[in-house]
Amino acid sequence: MALVVPLNLLVFAGLILALVQVRKLSFTLSQQILAGLIAGVAFGFVLQVVYAGNPAAIDETLVWTNVVASTYIKLLQMVIMPLVLVMMISAVVRMREVAALGRIGGVVIGILVGTTMIAALVGITMANLFNLTAEGLTEGARELARASALESRLETVESLGLADMLVRFIPSNIFYDLTGARPTSIIAVVIFGVLFGVAALQVGRENAERGDSIGRFVETVQVIIMKLVRIIMAFTPYGILALMTKVVAGSNIADILNLLTFVVASYAAIAIMFSVHALLLLLNGVNIRRYLQNVWPVLTFAFTSRSSAATIPLNVETQIDKLGVPTSIANLAATFGATIGQNGCAGIYPAMLATMVAPTMGINTLDPSFIAGLVGIVAISSFGVAGVGGGATFAALIVLPAMGMPIALVALLISIEPLIDMGRTALNVNGSMTAGVLTSRLLKDLPQDDAAAVSESA
Repeated sequence: MALVVPLNLLVFAGLILALVQVRKLSFTLSQQILAGLIAGVAFGFVLQVVYAGNPAAIDETLVWTNVVASTYIKLLQMVIMPLVLVMMISAVVRMREVAALGRIGGVVIGILVGTTMIAALVGITMANLFNLTAEGLTEGARELARASALESRLETVESLGLADMLVRFIPSNIFYDLTGARPTSIIAVVIFGVLFGVAALQVGRENAERGDSIGRFVETVQVIIMKLVRIIMAFTPYGILALMTKVVAGSNIADILNLLTFVVASYAAIAIMFSVHALLLLLNGVNIRRYLQNVWPVLTFAFTSRSSAATIPLNVETQIDKLGVPTSIANLAATFGATIGQNGCAGIYPAMLATMVAPTMGINTLDPSFIAGLVGIVAISSFGVAGVGGGATFAALIVLPAMGMPIALVALLISIEPLIDMGRTALNVNGSMTAGVLTSRLLKDLPQDDAAAVSESA
């Protein structure tokens, strides 16, 4: 044991050095991320095969490779709240008019929630098409322990009505929310940033000189924050390598095979929703091929990190620099999309679970009243879903009890949760970028010279 772990880490270090060489060869960030993804999958698979009878060797190796993964994620988490706050203030100050803020925010939220309702319908359809049911699933010791933990967490969630959840969006202590201590902290910071920006606008109207100073200050802080983001993003290929190593080497292949049908159905639903996004973009004149080329690095990072919130910096930068979305719209779409209307975590997943549980309770899953009720509850619960790994569990804990259903199925799927959550997170992030581009088109705020980046001439 003492020898194999250093040997594994030596190979891991060699892969990092190889990625450094790829960067020196002036490969694009997208190509570097792809290289890290492939290397991580390959290394994780080799660990699975070589140490199939020695899981302790894998665990000890992952302890050290996770140092790279955890460090990268923590760096991203470090910059999320300052980025959200500054971007929201900047978005309001740039717009000059509060009415424009309400109009843009309304369209962005409408698109996010609307596509989440479509995602719920897709999840219901896939669960019925694949004949998924909660009957016959075996509860092992790990799943039972998870169920016990979820039951205690459910007590907190059940005590919150819709009115209580809406109140939780409002920050009572902005410094507390800047720590990300609550699932709704990002929305709270967004609200504070908007209010702060509105106050700055009013000060600028009362005193033009101060208004100019505020604008210059906000712009300078934004430039500094974005420079910090770019510094952190330079480490993305190495973070992806470590994250994929953990996902592949740490997965239980037997559990995945036992629940393979649910995995396939989930990814089929995810693929359909990606197609829905593409159709919406296509109908609004967007070149889908160019769009996918531009968002590929963002989706890759979202897939491996399983965190919509951690993807916000790259999301905003890509919308502005690659998709030509105005800064104010990109800021709102990326930050709202991390907690509101997540197509994968808040749409597909809880809808599929409810459809699986329904037959065990004698409910016809094709009954229009069941479908309408489930889609409505999904739409409401999609507000404030945490933008980090586990947000889908939070959504399921709201939807299932609201439908009068037990939450045991959430615990039974714990073994394959990381595998599916990767695809769901990528879909969430793509939904937020789609909302940004569509809002630009619908409000005609996309400059003509930027529009060429994502559109084909008529």
